[in-house]
Amino acid sequence: METLKIKLVRSLIGKTEKQKNIIKSLGFTKIGQVKEHKDTPQLRGLMRNVEHMIEIVD
Repeated sequence: METLKIKLVRSLIGKTEKQKNIIKSLGFTKIGQVKEHKDTPQLRGLMRNVEHMIEIVD
């Protein structure tokens, strides 16, 4: 299964509790962090909710 590298590029300040929980569940604690996850439909669903705060890194 392919993996995705995801980078947190926006702050959690002023975001909803749901968005904060999603970012924490993805393993992020600081802006600029890069995490690697397996590419699954569940991951894509989480990413869709916070797509304005993250970016996919090659």
